[in-house]
Amino acid sequence: MSRQKPRRVAHPRAVRVMHWIGVYAMGCMIFSGWEIYNASPSLPFLFPHWAGLGGWLGGALAWHLSAMWLLLADGVAYLIYGFASGHFRRDLQPPSPAALAHDLGSALHFRLKHRSGHYNAVQRLLYGGVVLAVILQTMTGLAIWKPVQFGWLAGVFGGYPVARGLHLAIMLGIVAFVVLHVTLVAIHPSTLKSMVVSVPTESVAKGEESP
Repeated sequence: MSRQKPRRVAHPRAVRVMHWIGVYAMGCMIFSGWEIYNASPSLPFLFPHWAGLGGWLGGALAWHLSAMWLLLADGVAYLIYGFASGHFRRDLQPPSPAALAHDLGSALHFRLKHRSGHYNAVQRLLYGGVVLAVILQTMTGLAIWKPVQFGWLAGVFGGYPVARGLHLAIMLGIVAFVVLHVTLVAIHPSTLKSMVVSVPTESVAKGEESP
């Protein structure tokens, strides 16, 4: 009698651990970043005082820089794991235009199915985009943190003011992604469980894959 092949878990333990470390670090950076922005706003608005982290500019900078190193270490570990384990190749390949159009249309009509452990074309595009956004955010952050030492990097982005504007814009984009992500988790709460404990992937019926 042949033994049934064990099914792959939706999210390996390494991915789950790095995910929650990244959530904590990114949260600290976003909220402390709002406090830093409020100390010297570049646009005609301020973030709510209650949403800031650090209490004042010096405290916010301490939080921001501490979380930066944690996020950087977590991000490097994730990139190494993603390439070495085949996670990027297997789960986060850039979607084809046809697959993206199909899944995006299904999502807009609220008919996009979700299976634990399987990334549809929309998810692959968003998750790949947020990885690139975090990399760009790190680079613009270094450019405005040390504009003399990293003057060449600030120059790549068109100078300090442009780098600071990009840093703010990318941060707002990441926040928009987080809001969308949390909303989808609320719609499909089983995805939260799979990011906390080992949950087997759900089987995919033949013919149900995106084109």
